[in-house]
Amino acid sequence: MKKEPNKPLPLTRRSFISKTGVAAAGITILPSNVISGLGHKAPSDKLNIVGVGVGSMGFGNLRNLESENIVGLCDVDWKYAKKCFDHFPKAKKYKDFRVMYDEMGNDFDAVLVATADHTHAIVAADAMVRGKHVYVQKPLTHSVYESRLLTKLAKKYKVATQMGNQGASGEGVAQTCELIWSGAIGEITKVESFTDRPIWPQGVNPPAQGQWVPDTLDWDLFTGPAELIPYNQVYHPWNWRGWWNYGTGALGDMACHILHPVFEALKLGYPTKVQGSSSLLLKDSAPTAQSVQMTFPERGRKGKIKLPEVEVNWYDGGIKPDLPANWPSGKNPNKSGGGTFFYGTKGIIHAGCYGLEPEILGREMPKVAETERRVEKEMGFSWGKGAHEMDWVRACKESPENRKPCTSDFSEAGPFNEMVVMGVLAVRLQSLNKILNWDGENMRFTNIGQDETIKTVIRDNFVMKDGRPKFEKEWTEPYSASDFAAELIKHTYREGWKLPDMPA
Repeated sequence: MKKEPNKPLPLTRRSFISKTGVAAAGITILPSNVISGLGHKAPSDKLNIVGVGVGSMGFGNLRNLESENIVGLCDVDWKYAKKCFDHFPKAKKYKDFRVMYDEMGNDFDAVLVATADHTHAIVAADAMVRGKHVYVQKPLTHSVYESRLLTKLAKKYKVATQMGNQGASGEGVAQTCELIWSGAIGEITKVESFTDRPIWPQGVNPPAQGQWVPDTLDWDLFTGPAELIPYNQVYHPWNWRGWWNYGTGALGDMACHILHPVFEALKLGYPTKVQGSSSLLLKDSAPTAQSVQMTFPERGRKGKIKLPEVEVNWYDGGIKPDLPANWPSGKNPNKSGGGTFFYGTKGIIHAGCYGLEPEILGREMPKVAETERRVEKEMGFSWGKGAHEMDWVRACKESPENRKPCTSDFSEAGPFNEMVVMGVLAVRLQSLNKILNWDGENMRFTNIGQDETIKTVIRDNFVMKDGRPKFEKEWTEPYSASDFAAELIKHTYREGWKLPDMPA
């Protein structure tokens, strides 16, 4: 059914039972030698998996997938990836994922993607059009358009998908959602979330010059579809998160964890209004601290509650929302990297990152979340380490007709990630000094005029003159705000790199 313009995306919270293993679903899966060419496997059969971006988080994901066959490994930096290479000595090794796909296309079923943010979309998209299942680290993509593309490709090619926000397979998200849907605090009209990140450099000037590229690194392949600039160790490894070319800053890194129970519990679709602000905004580096506000329209009902218009606020870089009046004195609202306050008409819920340990301020907790623990015991499902990856493995082995979606499959993770990177857009367009109106269906801002321009600081150039501090800021020339917004929504890829076409 076609969605009406400016209406929230129709998402439904799948029950916990529908997400558990094949035995719980009560379906039949035929092995691949029975259904030729379709790649379906019995639960006892092993998947053949390749990994792209295996130097850090990807290595951790692959270790959680060791029950399957790890047959190929790809990384642009073989020094950074050495521990993973040594751990899986039988896997074939590559620097270019495209070469691996071409050479091993008939030898693997699924791909684990844990590259820098800016290459998530192209690595995953190329795999899906080949009929491969994909697990993609968070944030799902670098842009709104890329998120929409992966959502539609997953549906078209009927592959099993999972975004790597592992809290989606944890107890906290389920408990927070059940608590909200029970009507424990009534209708929710405001949410405030925060993280203590970043823990990598942000708000820093770009390096004045490049450096020699290490022999073990292919900088051109790392750059991929982005603009090719001189290599510097401030970009790689790991610290790429703080640079706009490659990462999405603290918001993209942590909102996929902290805002997930907000998105799911409140059935959020596309926001209609967004605004952002931050510490000094630089052209190349994400700010040290940011705040974003998004407004979502009325969305019907869920459980015992109505879903009225809601305002969702985000803070990072050490900024926290004001504490509620009845917050216990001296208690830290940060749980595992952040926290969220849900403001309802009958009370306030506080939960940590991943929805951990939800609590109603000033009241005892009802027992609505006990259902999850009972199902966990009866079905033999185990929360914790590796559950998110194995949920994906289970889905990969099921036929498309009978597959139970993963806890963060792209039908949900795609729209959710659009919300996350929308926050990045709001921050980068803040100098327009107005609330931006968003048409989510058509992926465009409706109130940025063709004649509006903005400019951004290239370097802050802090100096001391005559014993006094001074900024001699270097600015870009004014440029078209509408063109810049369009580029943020849909990146222009460097020559030689191309995404598949957007499915209808």
